[in-house]
Amino acid sequence: MAISNNINPTVLQDNMCAKKVGQNNRRALGIINQNMAVEGRYPCVVNKRGLSEKQEVGEKKQADPAHRPITRRFAAQIASTKQSGVEETKKSSSGVSNLNEFGQFIFIDDDDDDDDDDDDDELESTEDQPVPMSPEQTEAMHGEQDQMEEVEMEDIDEELFLDIDSSDAYDPLAVVDYIEDLFVHYRKIESASRVSPNYMANQCDINEKMRAILIDWLIEVHDKFDLLPETLFLTVSLIDRFLEKQTVARKKLQLVGLVAMLLACKYEEVSVPVVGDLIVISDKAYSRKEVLEMEKLMVNTLQFNMSVPTSYVFIKRFLKAAQADKKLELLAFFLVELSLVEYAMLKFPPSMLAAAAVYTAQCTVYSVKQWSKTCEWHTKYPEDQLLECSSLMVDFHKKAGSGKLTGVHRKYCSSKFSYAAKYEPASFLLENNPL
Repeated sequence: MAISNNINPTVLQDNMCAKKVGQNNRRALGIINQNMAVEGRYPCVVNKRGLSEKQEVGEKKQADPAHRPITRRFAAQIASTKQSGVEETKKSSSGVSNLNEFGQFIFIDDDDDDDDDDDDDELESTEDQPVPMSPEQTEAMHGEQDQMEEVEMEDIDEELFLDIDSSDAYDPLAVVDYIEDLFVHYRKIESASRVSPNYMANQCDINEKMRAILIDWLIEVHDKFDLLPETLFLTVSLIDRFLEKQTVARKKLQLVGLVAMLLACKYEEVSVPVVGDLIVISDKAYSRKEVLEMEKLMVNTLQFNMSVPTSYVFIKRFLKAAQADKKLELLAFFLVELSLVEYAMLKFPPSMLAAAAVYTAQCTVYSVKQWSKTCEWHTKYPEDQLLECSSLMVDFHKKAGSGKLTGVHRKYCSSKFSYAAKYEPASFLLENNPL
């Protein structure tokens, strides 16, 4: 008798295996020979993955919140394709299958009670014929396929942002699990630690030119002592925050700079310069007692708040997002140190100074505007917001070797810093943004 296609092949196989040992099964060999003959006649028949499995794959893609790199997604697709092929092979081999004259799979079962009705088993029921798909099912099928294509396109768009922390996953000092939260915190408190860009109006005896002379000199002192880069940025931050709250006489301005560097060294350095060395650097203009009194006044004025995000904190992160090499890194630091000297750059937050320095350095090295989606994602600044700050940096770069304040230019014209100051300025950034 004929059996419909909805019979479970596993149950069928169990029934066949339950026969008594030695029982005459005169159809098994014939079926096997017939299957082999049919496979030779229809070599193009393959088992395709059903629509329900495709839909399940699409739902898994939508439910996955992680942004996997393209190479990982490609490897996962290859692995799933291999696994589905093995499962389909197992399913096709779990039961005895046959093909009718229309190329459709049917399953044939042996009747243990009546072996004489073999000829009747080859008759097919009209219920086994495939039912044509309705227009609604066809439209739903096309809709699901379009939805899968949209999901894949969304994955490609999201994968444009590189995972810059994957290489540091096993470095405990990189704190990859908390790095994004740290920079969210830095963004919140950088506005609170910024100084007013007009604080010099409250000073009676000093002005912005004197501030520029002081910082240009401190950059040379910092290089002479071979201190860490973060020490320099913290020194300038302490000077500005102190001068915003405390009126200082002109003859004490150099003392403020020395004490700010001493405090920054105590906060950042392992080996701190002694007070005597700072007195010698100042040509013995101040005594040890004056240095210690100014240190006491400064920490009380700042309420011992030394931990503030400077441009250094952000520029290291942004250079990593830009996948910068050594020459690009040195050029970015050259530009941001030029900005430390200029009082006019206080109107920009530290994160914007860092982002503009990286952007300007890329434009200088590659001679074309370049700002990737990864850089924009991590800096939170689109290219158009950086143009004003970047144009000022290009102007500082052009004038760095001339004038009286050339400390930064001399520093970065040495072999120690790979002659980064000798790059041709990116003047094309000034064409659409004249100063």
